[in-house]
Amino acid sequence: MHHTTDLGRGRLFPLICRLAIPTMLAQLVSVLYSIVDRMYIGNIAEIGDMALAGVGVCGPIVTLLSSFASLVGLGGAPILAMRLGEGRRAEAEKVVSNGFLILLALAALLTTVFLLLKDSLLMWFGASEDTFGYADTYLTIYTAGTVFALFSTGLNSYLIAQGFSGLGMLTVVLGALLNIALDPVFIFVLKMDVAGAAAATVISQMASAGVVLFCLLRRKAPVRLRLGGVDTRLIRQILAFGLPTFLILSTDSAILIILNAVLQHYGGPGEGDKLVTCATIVQSWFLLISLPMGGITEGAQPAVSFNFGAGNIERIKKGILYIALLCLAFCALMTAAAHTGVSALFVRLFTKDGELGARSVEYIKVFTAMIIPLAVQYTLVDETTALGRVKLSLLCSLLRKSIFLGGIFALPALFGAEQTFWCEPIADGIAAVVTGCLFAWRIPGILRRRAEAGGGGI
Repeated sequence: MHHTTDLGRGRLFPLICRLAIPTMLAQLVSVLYSIVDRMYIGNIAEIGDMALAGVGVCGPIVTLLSSFASLVGLGGAPILAMRLGEGRRAEAEKVVSNGFLILLALAALLTTVFLLLKDSLLMWFGASEDTFGYADTYLTIYTAGTVFALFSTGLNSYLIAQGFSGLGMLTVVLGALLNIALDPVFIFVLKMDVAGAAAATVISQMASAGVVLFCLLRRKAPVRLRLGGVDTRLIRQILAFGLPTFLILSTDSAILIILNAVLQHYGGPGEGDKLVTCATIVQSWFLLISLPMGGITEGAQPAVSFNFGAGNIERIKKGILYIALLCLAFCALMTAAAHTGVSALFVRLFTKDGELGARSVEYIKVFTAMIIPLAVQYTLVDETTALGRVKLSLLCSLLRKSIFLGGIFALPALFGAEQTFWCEPIADGIAAVVTGCLFAWRIPGILRRRAEAGGGGI
């Protein structure tokens, strides 16, 4: 129990760092799953740029699949942490077992649906006749391994919620390093091209899933995975808690899918594929920001949820402040990187085409112009979820997506296809201001009432 009692008693800033930084690094490493694939694919002789555009169309679809893992993992993790804070260990184990069953059911459903509909989906979502073959090959293989993607991500959250953020990072690092090692072998040595990249990813996720399951099944685990005991009320609660994060990720995916389709439509023949290729590179850079920052805010959630369950209000306030400062520092660093030679070096990993490279660098600067305010949005949305206020965090999440979506349709129609990249900074800036105001208005009262009630169930 050392890890869980530390959530309520340990020095707060070191605790937040111990939870958030390993999870941030794990998410950073997990970005390599998609980015390394894209880098190797972009450097395949003769077909690199076109294959990259095809895999770029798959990127948001792959993220959409993984968002279901976050629905269950990040939905159950705050509940698990609260139960531990309340001293209800048997209830915490029910969270893990029911989360496992949800993931298993989702894996079967999603694999079937996506394999049946993938051809139509790819053409609707931005593939062209030239890029469809590459997109179809990658998505078919990746979808066949959906169960491993869901287990490795979803169940990993239950390790982190017990305070084992370092172990959670290890499982992700294992898969990412394996993917980096297998990619060049499958793509270039075995000459499997796009199929090799997809196969390497699936094998790597299989390894991560195996380690997570081993850790949760072992007898020494504070909260173990025990099969059986379906609790429909708990399942509904897990899904309700995970809904804001799920909507953030799934609508991110849906919006990027629409972005690719809009760029293809307004760009027209030839130019459309170039814009989608640039967008794939830009989205890869943005993943280096959004996933690690999500790792900070989500990794620190157990500390906030545990102390909310225990009624430790001052620790909650200080914890949220420390989380926000970590996110702001990270985003300031990434803003500096975007406007220096770092972004140009990053782009050259994907393409040697001078025109595509120069355009991608400029689009990166535009797309990430408001990521410092975005740090506020991420912190407040995720920690509001950790406090159990799902509807408020959901409202703030949907606001940002709605603004982004409106811009996707309006900007290219009014100003041309290239201006579509301004959707992100406009949405980030407005949403951060509104979210900050709502948080300042609602959360103090929630914490005051919790302090008056003391510890107890939600």
